[in-house]
Amino acid sequence: MNILEKCTLCPRMCGADRAHGEVGFCGAGDVARIARAALHFWEEPPISGSRGSGAVFFSGCTMKCVFCQNYKISAENLGRGVSPQELAEIFSDLQGQGAHNINLVTPTHFIPQIITALDIAKSGGLNIPVVFNTSGYERVETLKMLDGYVDVYLPDLKYFSDKYALRYSNAPDYFAVASAAIAEMFRQCGEPVIEDGILKRGVIVRHLMLPSLLFDSKKIIDYLYKTYGDKIYISLMSQYTPMPRSAGFPELNKPLPREHYRAMCDYCAELGIEKAFVQDFSSADESFIPDFYGE
Repeated sequence: MNILEKCTLCPRMCGADRAHGEVGFCGAGDVARIARAALHFWEEPPISGSRGSGAVFFSGCTMKCVFCQNYKISAENLGRGVSPQELAEIFSDLQGQGAHNINLVTPTHFIPQIITALDIAKSGGLNIPVVFNTSGYERVETLKMLDGYVDVYLPDLKYFSDKYALRYSNAPDYFAVASAAIAEMFRQCGEPVIEDGILKRGVIVRHLMLPSLLFDSKKIIDYLYKTYGDKIYISLMSQYTPMPRSAGFPELNKPLPREHYRAMCDYCAELGIEKAFVQDFSSADESFIPDFYGE
């Protein structure tokens, strides 16, 4: 049976018959949709490098967090359909432009189409690393489909508390699911391998700090460092920007306090974390949100 006939790719396991016209929780049907494909220079340094990451932003999302910066594509499904052949050509074109890697952004609901496209592109000479850029809300069984295709995993770890995961993402099982997913990602890719300043293999776990959730952030950092030490990179992000959909949540409808971010950076240093990325506070600005109009 076509996996899309009763879709269980993501932890929602909604069972939509995407192969015959139904749309899943993610908003996706049977054709992969993308909103942007271009060189991207605002990822972590060993991802973007000097020439940029070949970022392909997929439409729809399995999370739909109320604070999403990319809500135009995640919630409103902005984008256009592409065949696996077209997607393969996009990957190859990005490599031709000098991209350090192919960066698949929010790709989970299109994994079967992506695998086909990667097979086509690799047979035509694609040889740069593939980055899987995700919310972290992944089924281990689905991730196993990617073993051998993905070189670098770039997951979020958004919440430690189920209370927050339910309130902001309607995903009360988020931490249990995401922590198991990250363990599978680490099993596949192992410790980081960096060549000429570019991450060729490994895992970077991102945590976007949210206003009012300082102690939840601390628990996430504790978990990651206790579990993996410096065998992964941790990326502590300050770029939270209040978005229109967060207006109904007063605790989120405000900037992240600078002192909270500085406190978390200091905490990471006190723990002894060596493999970490931090952001300048100027990244908390809407000018860093990509334009999703056809590039």
